[in-house]
Amino acid sequence: MPPAVALSNSSRPTIGVAHLPNQRHKIVSNKGVNFTVMVCGESGNGKTTFVNTLFTTTLKDPRDQSKRHEKQLDRTVEIEITKTEIEEKMFRVKLSIIDTPGFGDYVNSHNSWVPISEFIDDQHESYMRQEQQPSRSNKIDMRVHACLYFIRPTGHGLKPLDVEMMKRLGSRVNLIPVIAKADTLTPKDLEAFKERIRNDIDQHHIKVYQCPIESEDEEVTQSNRDITSAMPFSVIGSTQDVQTADGRTVKGRAYSWGVAEVENEQHCDFKKLRHLLIRSHMSDLIETTETVHYENYRLSEMATRKFGEGKFVKVENPKHREKEEALRKEFTEQVKKEENRFRQWETQLVSERDRLNKDLEARHAQIKALESELEALYHKNGGSVRR
Repeated sequence: MPPAVALSNSSRPTIGVAHLPNQRHKIVSNKGVNFTVMVCGESGNGKTTFVNTLFTTTLKDPRDQSKRHEKQLDRTVEIEITKTEIEEKMFRVKLSIIDTPGFGDYVNSHNSWVPISEFIDDQHESYMRQEQQPSRSNKIDMRVHACLYFIRPTGHGLKPLDVEMMKRLGSRVNLIPVIAKADTLTPKDLEAFKERIRNDIDQHHIKVYQCPIESEDEEVTQSNRDITSAMPFSVIGSTQDVQTADGRTVKGRAYSWGVAEVENEQHCDFKKLRHLLIRSHMSDLIETTETVHYENYRLSEMATRKFGEGKFVKVENPKHREKEEALRKEFTEQVKKEENRFRQWETQLVSERDRLNKDLEARHAQIKALESELEALYHKNGGSVRR
């Protein structure tokens, strides 16, 4: 193969290589992209409000708080999937929002992370099985590209449940820690809380998403550094328009002391997080999911089983276990009812048998008495009774 020759701009003919980015842009624009975001954390941290604020539309309806504790007896973490398409400037994004209601809502939260981690693994498994099929043109891709873990603004650092959940998520998905309801903390307390969370992340070796920093554009590099330094992101969620003291109409929350603005970088990191998720690093989140997390899962699974072999379930899903226990309990109760019904039927049969035996004995005694009377009558008349 002859070596590549670098020609000067004046002597090099135009062959059209420079149009390749435009071709790629047209392909992606026509096809669109799949982007899946998971929001995880305890109830009441404003996950639904944040999602609606992030995409400036009502993707998820708020929960009815009066019915919040109706399913407390289930003690299970659910997976709720909301799908929609967003189009902006002729570019379509097939968006999926994964919510995890029930996580951290109970006194005993042991194994509450299992349904969430299994859901992420199941999406990798589903995609891998589709890649093994002869026809792979219509693959369904629900792999989670970013997981926003909402931390309650306690000011004391990560709780044990947060540590356990984030350790399991960090090895499976692009984990982005988020401090919910940042307007409940003063700027000084918020900065101290961020530092405690960073120390906890380093101490417990939790893997979080690190966006690429270096770029040919110095402005982009500085923006990436600002985004990285802001993690964990403090956010304020609000879909309400409020009036500021200087007459501006903004998204935020009005208090007696003033207005907490959603898009004011002095109040929270909402703009930086939105920039990371949508405007600057969506492509990197998708690529990292493909080349790192999915490949790690595929390699680990292919090393322990044969091609086409089904997945071995290592951990029992507590939701399935509770359903099994409920079915077993229902079956036991049904068996007890049938046994009681059988005993009642048996008692009735025995009573009927005794009644019939007594009637039979009474009739037999009557027959004997009649025979005796007949015998006496024949003897009286000088005859005999022929039996």
